This record gives sequence, structure tokens and C-alpha cells, in this order.
Amino acid sequence: MPIKLIECPRDAMQGIHQFIPTEVKVRYLNQLLQVGFDTLDFGSFVSPKAIPQLRDTTEVLSQLNLGLVRTKLLVIVANLRGAEEACKFPEIQYLGFPFSISETFQQRNTNSSIEESFKTVAEMQNLAVKHGKELVIYISMGFGNPYGDDWNADLVAHWVSKMDALGIRILSLSDTIGIVDPKSISYIFSELIQRLPHIEFGAHLHTTPTTWEEKIAAAYESGCRRFDGAIKGFGGCPMATDKLTGNMPTENIIHYLDQKGIETGINKQLFAQSMLMAGDVFGV
Repeated sequence: MPIKLIECPRDAMQGIHQFIPTEVKVRYLNQLLQVGFDTLDFGSFVSPKAIPQLRDTTEVLSQLNLGLVRTKLLVIVANLRGAEEACKFPEIQYLGFPFSISETFQQRNTNSSIEESFKTVAEMQNLAVKHGKELVIYISMGFGNPYGDDWNADLVAHWVSKMDALGIRILSLSDTIGIVDPKSISYIFSELIQRLPHIEFGAHLHTTPTTWEEKIAAAYESGCRRFDGAIKGFGGCPMATDKLTGNMPTENIIHYLDQKGIETGINKQLFAQSMLMAGDVFGV
């Protein structure tokens, strides 16, 4: 399977309190669309009260230059109403849903239990198939949680199998709070990829500045070929106890793959321009 790089400006932006002007978002996203990413996680259809930063997703979408790009669009949805809204737009290929195997986090994130969320996933899958979309399930807290909720590799496998039974074919395992070690990454990816070769497993890893390489290496060497990242590691999970924990920096993923001589399809010049632009967008 070829490498798929998913750039996640939505994840990077959503926690910023000061509203990023729509025109700034559009300019940045149009730049990212030229770089050569497989997918751009660009927005979400959730309550503006929950994530006010992304209340302009529809307006942003209407201004994206999609004519000559191969990059596909993904939006995050938190309930069936959001999925129905996203399905109205033919430009959107993927609907992403955060499904936590931590009961506490699922309640905090989508205000529903794990069992209720699974029923929502089943309804979303039917909706996605009907409208020619594909559902991407993020297994949140896929490597552990800070709440004391039960977690083990068998629990991960249990929910992955249930998603498989629904016909879902893209599952991204999320190290939501940046706590996972390389050994656990290797074990879980190796087991699942061997058991379910028809599923595309992704790595949505959060990291500190000193642990990124070992995490990418563990996932890649275990067969993972789908990687989420955010330029400069912007964003992350507010529940992480280490303030240095952020999204996996996209430039680090690219560096690792380049060192391995692995083709990424990324235009390096345009990516460098995107890095510069990101500093202005995020005010750093």
C-alpha cells in the first residue's frame, strides 16, 4: 500500500480561542491543497457552540480551489445531524467520526455513551454509503486514557471488529493524549493489520518533541501506511498532561519517510511555503 499523508489543519485550528478570519483559512487551505497530501482534514460540521472556530466550514468550502487537485476532503462530524449536513456537499469525500473506547471521553467529546455512539456510527455508515461518501472512524483513546477507564489491546480489537462488521474500511488509531510507547504501537498495529488486512489502519499520533521519531517508526515498521499530521505540531488534546504534547508534526513524518527513501508525493517547495504560511495563520 502506498503512503497516505493526511494533513489536519482542522485539528490544529479548533482549539484556538481567537477566531481565525475565514479569508485566512481559505488562503491557507488552498495552499495546502497544492502540496500533494492524500487527504485534507479541513473542517467540521458540529455545533458552533462546541467549536466556534469552525463555524465557517461551509463558507470556507465554497471558496476552495478544487479543480486540479488530487487531495480529498475530510470533515469531522459528531452526530447524525452533522453527517447529514456534510453529505449535502459533493466535494467532501470523507466523514470522520471520533469514536472513543473510553466511556468518559466519549461522553465529554460527543455527549453520548459508547453504545449510543456505536449506533450512531451504524446510521452514519448507511448514510455515507447512500451518498457515496466514506466513513473514517477515529478510535480515540486507542492506546490508553487518563480517566482510569478500562483499556487493553483486546478492547481495541473488539471495537475494531465491530466496525469491520459494519463495512467500515478506514480506522485511524488515536494516541489522543500522547502517552503511548513504541512497543504498544508496534503490538497493536501488527496484530490488527495481520488480522484484518482489508482494513486501512491509520496512525493519529500525538507526541512531545523528543518522542516523535520512535512513534512513527513503530507504526511504519508494523505495517501502517496512513499517517495524520499537522504542520509544526499545532493543536493536540487539552486533556494531555504534558503541555509539550501536540499533534504529530507533518514535517517530521515527511523527514522520516525521506530518510527511508519512501515516496510521499509531496511537493517539497510548496510544503516549505505552507510551513511559512502556517506561522502567520497560527500567530507564531
